[in-house]
Amino acid sequence: MSLKLQKRLAASLLGCGKKRVWMDPNETNELSMANSRFNIRKLIKDGLIIRKAVTMHSRSRVRKNLDAKRKGRHMGTGKRKGTREARMPTKVLWMRRQRVLRRLLRKYRQQKKIDKQLYHFLYRHAKGNVYKNKRVLLEAIHAKKTEKMKEKALQEQSEARKEKARLQKEKKLQKKADAARTEEESGWQQQKKR
Repeated sequence: MSLKLQKRLAASLLGCGKKRVWMDPNETNELSMANSRFNIRKLIKDGLIIRKAVTMHSRSRVRKNLDAKRKGRHMGTGKRKGTREARMPTKVLWMRRQRVLRRLLRKYRQQKKIDKQLYHFLYRHAKGNVYKNKRVLLEAIHAKKTEKMKEKALQEQSEARKEKARLQKEKKLQKKADAARTEEESGWQQQKKR
């Protein structure tokens, strides 16, 4: 006995495909009598027609395999099909590295850890492939900062030395001037005595 009509009506009422419609095989006579949507609704309510659950396509094995691949399994020479460039283009690697370095430089400039001159200097060097990763760039930043501090300290020391020398010179000149003045005064006093 064909239940094609009933299956089609049930599918449209249940809002699913015909494959997902289950009809009770023991009640074929009753099912064949239902030839309207109203009757089909009644049968659905009674539980003679049921919408089957979606058959799940498990991804557990795929997830397990991906976890293993992240650890480096199943990635040996026998599993490789494309060239190294096809598998991971050097341009993509370059872009990733540049983005990491430039993000770090931007962050440091915003936090006022480096001034704009040093930022520009390091940015150009990063583009010139001087720093191969973040760690090397950080080391370069620290080296530059310590160098700058040393230069500043040396400059301050030289300025202090110059200031000290200037003061000593002024003192000497003052002494000479005082000595000359006292000589002149003593000369006048001697002339007065005569």
